[in-house]
Amino acid sequence: MIIVGYIASLIIGISLGLIGGGGSILTVPVLVYLMGVDPVMATAYSLFIVGATSLAGVFPKYKQGLVNLKTALIFGTPAIFAVFLTRKFILPAIPDELFSVGNFVFTKAILLMVLFAVLMVFASASMIRGKEEEEVKTTKQVFDYPLIFIEGIVVGILTGLVGAGGGFLIIPALVILSKLPMKQAVGTSLLIIAAKSLIGFTGDLGNFIIDWKLMLTVTGLAIVGVVIGNWMSKKVDGTKLKKGFGWFVLAMGIYILIKELFFQTSAAPH
Repeated sequence: MIIVGYIASLIIGISLGLIGGGGSILTVPVLVYLMGVDPVMATAYSLFIVGATSLAGVFPKYKQGLVNLKTALIFGTPAIFAVFLTRKFILPAIPDELFSVGNFVFTKAILLMVLFAVLMVFASASMIRGKEEEEVKTTKQVFDYPLIFIEGIVVGILTGLVGAGGGFLIIPALVILSKLPMKQAVGTSLLIIAAKSLIGFTGDLGNFIIDWKLMLTVTGLAIVGVVIGNWMSKKVDGTKLKKGFGWFVLAMGIYILIKELFFQTSAAPH
């Protein structure tokens, strides 16, 4: 299963490079179900993997002028603080066992996987709808600071809890709240995801014993996948693939919900 997990890590990168986002949503399920990583630990590894692969994806976007640094700073700052504080203080404060009903024990690990599954369902909806191509036509960039701050905090807390990039939340927010054109929103979101994920991961360093070999191997394969995916994107229409990938993510989200809530004994060790 470890070999299958490594192949899946490469596929995560390919999907990220090919469809421009969403591939990282599979990182936690791959780590938990294929590599046997504890769900809480998997969210920490995912932050590093998602952050590193997003950072690798930023450079070509920046060269093309598709990264708005001012917007990244304004939107990213509250998200970075929120994700760091969530990883450093909020996550460790959640008890390992929250409640029990009969033989069913609702643990911190199950809570994180259920949250992640719900996030997958919402992410899949945005991919299936395919509204990312809408452009905002404006001559002057305007910032809705209160809403940007709130959105940044919400995205940061979610990222901190489940270890996902949250691009499906960030990109629409950048278009609506910062009046960015879609292509710039995609590039800028990669920088925000990279910064908040990698800085958020530093909040875990004192809380977990990190398996650096496993984490760096998965990260390296995902980055290679991004390069392959970027090359393939010049030959394949990513928008059509994105809808198909969205349906796959939806199915995975439903599967995780059923597995964690109704088949607790078969879940990964916590």
